[in-house]
Amino acid sequence: MKKTVFNLAAIDIGSNGARLLIKRFDENAQNEEDPGDKIMFIRVPLRLGKDVFTLGRISKEREYMMIHMLKGFKEFMKLNDVRAYRACATSAMRDAENGKKVLRKIRKKAGIRLEIIPGAEEAHLLCNDLMEVAALRSSGQLNEDDASESGNFVYMDVGGGSTEVSLIHDGALVDSHSFNIGTLRLLGGKVTKEEKSNFETKLKGFADKFPDLCILGSGGNINKLYKLIKPKKDHYELPVSDLKQMYNTLKPMSIEERIHTFHLKDDRADVIVPAASIFLKASECLKAESILVPNISLADSIVDGLYRNYSKQQ
Repeated sequence: MKKTVFNLAAIDIGSNGARLLIKRFDENAQNEEDPGDKIMFIRVPLRLGKDVFTLGRISKEREYMMIHMLKGFKEFMKLNDVRAYRACATSAMRDAENGKKVLRKIRKKAGIRLEIIPGAEEAHLLCNDLMEVAALRSSGQLNEDDASESGNFVYMDVGGGSTEVSLIHDGALVDSHSFNIGTLRLLGGKVTKEEKSNFETKLKGFADKFPDLCILGSGGNINKLYKLIKPKKDHYELPVSDLKQMYNTLKPMSIEERIHTFHLKDDRADVIVPAASIFLKASECLKAESILVPNISLADSIVDGLYRNYSKQQ
């Protein structure tokens, strides 16, 4: 008899952190938009971007950390009887001159098949139909019957090395782009004026063509900012005015003050301010007054995409 309940996993190696997400899927589940239940989530502050955006490569120390971390992830997947997984690396690994060499070592020593995905694929992964519907329904902005059929939205995921932007019009993906603008790049002064200009021009173009744009925000920083500003969930909507006020509060503080005052982790206290600045600039360009923060991530999109592809093959 075919087993209808099984576990799938996603590994996301970003510029700031690395994540393992394991979900349990039931092929007989009624909720087609979000059929998986999260059973394990682990985040490690790997900070590949700290090496890559300053040295241009992954250091031996960071490589050692990655290999041992992924060995641990593999054991957790065995423990949870994971049927299949997909492991993806993004901006930092794309830019590292020794990225492919490190991939081969990881495959050999940790037994993990890690792939470096291009920015365009990252943007598309972040903006699949399942995540769109889940975001709109959780926001309370649209009715369930028309959640995927109306409205203009810009999906933004701000990471350590890049920002992925996707335009959704009436339920269809119209445009997507990956910009080399991320929190660690900004902290290191590694974002060019040209890239900033391209980012602003693209978003202003969206605003000129599509009225009443709403931002769907993704990433650990915007999720944390939402929790700091709205301790009690309020339809997942974050007014831009509230975000600006929090940004003005956090910016003059030292790292230690942010940690003590807002109980932030070390690897969040420095990047949260540049992340807020990216969202504020996007809001200005898009003429958006609020950001919907449905607490979704690249790891979610990877594992949900894996499930959809797996289901098609059955």
